[in-house]
Amino acid sequence: MSIDKIKIETFLELTKQYPVFDVRSPSEYAHAHIPGAYNLPLFNDEERKVVGTAYKQQSREDAIKTGLDYFGPKMRKMVEEVETIISQNSKLKTQNSKSVLVHCWRGGMRSTGVAWLLDLYGFKVYTLIGGYKSFRNWTMSQFEKPYSFRVLGGYTGSGKTIVLKELLARKETIIDLEGIAHHKGSAFGDDENDPQPGQEMFENHLALEIHNAKIKSPDMPIWLEDESQRIGLVNIPTAFWKTIRDSPVYFLDIPFEERLDYITKEYSQQGKPKLVNAIIRIQKRLGGLDAKNAINYLLENNYKECFRILLKYYDKHYKKGLEQRENLTSLLHNIKCDTVDATLISKTLMSEKITA
Repeated sequence: MSIDKIKIETFLELTKQYPVFDVRSPSEYAHAHIPGAYNLPLFNDEERKVVGTAYKQQSREDAIKTGLDYFGPKMRKMVEEVETIISQNSKLKTQNSKSVLVHCWRGGMRSTGVAWLLDLYGFKVYTLIGGYKSFRNWTMSQFEKPYSFRVLGGYTGSGKTIVLKELLARKETIIDLEGIAHHKGSAFGDDENDPQPGQEMFENHLALEIHNAKIKSPDMPIWLEDESQRIGLVNIPTAFWKTIRDSPVYFLDIPFEERLDYITKEYSQQGKPKLVNAIIRIQKRLGGLDAKNAINYLLENNYKECFRILLKYYDKHYKKGLEQRENLTSLLHNIKCDTVDATLISKTLMSEKITA
């Protein structure tokens, strides 16, 4: 076997076939990593600190010797862990199970050491030139590119997420920003059982989603929801968000009462404490009286009147954001809908008149 050093574009193409092993420390990996990569740390966090200190205060040679003290006892376990991961992954069984991808932070000694070990054992090893740092540079460059977006707009309760999924079922290309962010985009949109990724990890996932969407359907426009730049705790990268803001908006014009019925059904399943806390978080913007009334309605189990107050607030907030777009008149396509019907709406959006 042998070790090949490859650039990020080739590396990402090979991730579709072979497993990726990130040999950085557990804390580095936990902060953010290439989506789908396995953590195979050469050093734990404390060991990395010791080796780094030796490198800075003593010499490169002393750091390598210290590293070898840690590396030696782990060699067999690391090889067996790679074998186990491959054997337990049904997708990998159909591929060349002797090929693996390895990277560290900058493509330095850590990935070189692990690559040497796996090569010695008999694996075909590819290492990433520039390491995870080169992936991050690639990630940020994706947000600077031009894209053909179709933005699905509409007030809260318009069912934009289910329409987006229906478009996907109809073979349209989509990017689910809220799905990637693990958040529904409002004060009520977090899920304690599905915590949000950190900013860097959100960017990593988003960049790969865009990249894969363009490879799969290079000539098709990409549908996505109209969002504020901030989704929960993460931010859409500025250049990417600007491209969204400059794209045509297909506004789902659905009657208030229809949207109120939809949103009441969707959010009334959440526990009262969570809903109350969400109202408290926006009470300054909502207004003291409206916040108090919304909470009282909620405590009386009158979800509909509670959400009526909240929906009026979010309608006002969304309208303000919509009208701040430049060239809104030329960008806005109004789609009249009698009710929240994803099937009917998606058919309308895909009609020749709308998609031309």
